Amino acid sequence: MKQLPVAITIVTHNSEWYIRPCLEAVLALDPPPEEVVVVDNASHDGTRSVLREFGAKVRIVHNERNTGFSAGQNQAIAMTRAGWVLTLNPDALLPPEFLARLLGGPAPDARVGALCGRSLSLRPDLSLDDPPRLDSTGIVFTRQLRHLDRGWGEPDDGRYEHPCEVFGASAAAALYRRRMIEDVSVEGQFFDESFFAYREDADVAWRAQLLGWRCLYRPKARLLHVRRLRPGGRRRNPAAVNMHSVKNRFLMRVKNLTWPVWRRCWAAALARDAVVVGGCLLVEQSSLPAFWHLLRALPGALRQRRAIMARLSPEAAGVARWFGEDEPEAGRPHASKKFAPAVVHPGPEGS
Repeated sequence: MKQLPVAITIVTHNSEWYIRPCLEAVLALDPPPEEVVVVDNASHDGTRSVLREFGAKVRIVHNERNTGFSAGQNQAIAMTRAGWVLTLNPDALLPPEFLARLLGGPAPDARVGALCGRSLSLRPDLSLDDPPRLDSTGIVFTRQLRHLDRGWGEPDDGRYEHPCEVFGASAAAALYRRRMIEDVSVEGQFFDESFFAYREDADVAWRAQLLGWRCLYRPKARLLHVRRLRPGGRRRNPAAVNMHSVKNRFLMRVKNLTWPVWRRCWAAALARDAVVVGGCLLVEQSSLPAFWHLLRALPGALRQRRAIMARLSPEAAGVARWFGEDEPEAGRPHASKKFAPAVVHPGPEGS
């Protein structure tokens, strides 16, 4: 059977409940991928036992400590050679035709570095919402410099049915061109390992845009995804997740913010920053270490910024157009000028 030039990379950490159906779906893809790599980040539940069932069909690496999503994905990607790499969460399910539909049709031009499909929301028990709802149709940014999953929580009723260019792809199921991975990596890192987890895909998308790479949304490529970290649920999130969310909000900006974007967004962004800092001081003191970790990561982030800014593409000045959305009111979507008749809804974004 002909294989697609795709490697699938998965990072697990205590993913016992999800990894078996995820890998069963991956192995049922038609045509199949060239490579499948799983990096387990020191799981202490039954994940490793489940992975042993797939050892002959999947390349598996066991880390002795949890290095985080970013480092785990970088490790897995470095073990592959295929021309495209699909980063996949262990709580995502791919139908057999997913890769064929994502890569099918007209070949993407040479500056398309990422592709994403239409993700539908799964409940934790792997059942569909009733009625079905969207999980993500790509990443968007608001004027508050928040990144959201386009369409999150909206009904799957025919909206977002047209292929289009989007800012970036959610790393829960993002297909990256290897040439882009190599081009936008800084200091040998595609995903910034100082992020550990959360927002690393938005950081990659922003950096890729600055360096002249594009992302396409192909709605016929559908998948299912369990969104375990949901908006409005910070009090139910692990404290470490919330802390990294705060830290990475500012790290991403240190590395990628340009004057045209800041000129467009500064007032709304500073207002949001005040809410974030005030929330940490008054409500979520467990996230205050984020600012200490931010200071520790700042020299490396500034070094990476210099490397990125030294290579800005001619298209970088136009990146500000992606930051045109106003903040939607809680629970109330609003029309998107770029993606009419689509709408933007607050998706999973930590702060």
